[in-house]
Amino acid sequence: MSMEIKDRILYLVAGIVVMTGLALVVLSGHRGARLETSSSGISSGTEAPVAAGSKAADFKLEKLDGTTVSLESLRGKVVFLNVWATWCEPCREEMPSMQTLYDDLKGNKDFVMLAVSQDTKGRAAVAPYVAKNGYHFTILLDPENKIGETYDVSGVPETFIIDRKGQIVAHHMGAFDWSRPDVKDALQQLLDSKKG
Repeated sequence: MSMEIKDRILYLVAGIVVMTGLALVVLSGHRGARLETSSSGISSGTEAPVAAGSKAADFKLEKLDGTTVSLESLRGKVVFLNVWATWCEPCREEMPSMQTLYDDLKGNKDFVMLAVSQDTKGRAAVAPYVAKNGYHFTILLDPENKIGETYDVSGVPETFIIDRKGQIVAHHMGAFDWSRPDVKDALQQLLDSKKG
């Protein structure tokens, strides 16, 4: 095995450890609107089938402007996938920090932030909320809860960090301050990694 491949594997493992460790360290005090959360904050009831290390399932959803986005089309990019709803207080609390993180990283063409709304009223509920608050990251509409079912989301907000190869490297349940420097640093490490 060449040194470059060994370095790449070591870097990938280190990135996964950093992101997973970050998620585990901060989970204890940050719970969201959910049905039930285990003491670790990682799963709901039984082991979550979608966890760090799993391949992220593809999906295709509509944006507020009517165009569609699929996860497969974003392969090679680092994707911040957040599941939320306008009626969710913890979601509303964390979204300004998501905007700050997005503003910090939007200059990197390989960073994508997707906020998937679970509002059953779809665009009618989501568009005014987004406009009122001035959010500029990509909002996807999922009134039928396809993402929730596919990713076994037990409550909102819930966030998945997906690397360039389509692997989930971090899974966070509950609200969080995404504007923290350590979060930006961890995401920057993923962005600095070579394309898979």
